[in-house]
Amino acid sequence: LSSVKTMNRFHTLFLTILILGTGWIYASRMPIDAQTDLTKPKPTVGHPAPAFALTTLDGNTFELTDLPPDTPLVLNFWATWCGPCRDELPALQAASERYVGQVQIVAVDQAEPAATVQQYVDELGLTFTIPMDTDNAVANRYNVSGMPTTFFIDADGVIQRMWTGEMNSITLAEGIDLILR
Repeated sequence: LSSVKTMNRFHTLFLTILILGTGWIYASRMPIDAQTDLTKPKPTVGHPAPAFALTTLDGNTFELTDLPPDTPLVLNFWATWCGPCRDELPALQAASERYVGQVQIVAVDQAEPAATVQQYVDELGLTFTIPMDTDNAVANRYNVSGMPTTFFIDADGVIQRMWTGEMNSITLAEGIDLILR
């Protein structure tokens, strides 16, 4: 009789855990709108870079699809308040001068006032293209979760390397060498 009671308690406990666990899984499931976002491709190595168009700091429009044919691209996401971003910008400027006509350097600013960015650009003497991602839509599309983040995109528009964090001139040169092959 005692073993029957123990068995009944075990079954009751098992069923309770099963029901509560199922309820917990159901209640904590991912919202439908987030689930559909998972079907959209996120940029990754070996896949095409998502197209975008943004207004640049100088008032022009930069469109990824308007790059000259067979032009590799270094696409950097940054902000003036980001210390590692500020530290790597001189290396990006040096690369833009060294690889002129071979590689396009583009540094997308993240949701800052144009006056703030312009002051910093003037201070450093930056001459490469700076699109303004005023609402972080492009950063979200590229799944940028930290800054700086850099994508090395080959002449066919395929991402060959992603780098999150500060680059030094050697890291930058290695990435550029990869997309020039």
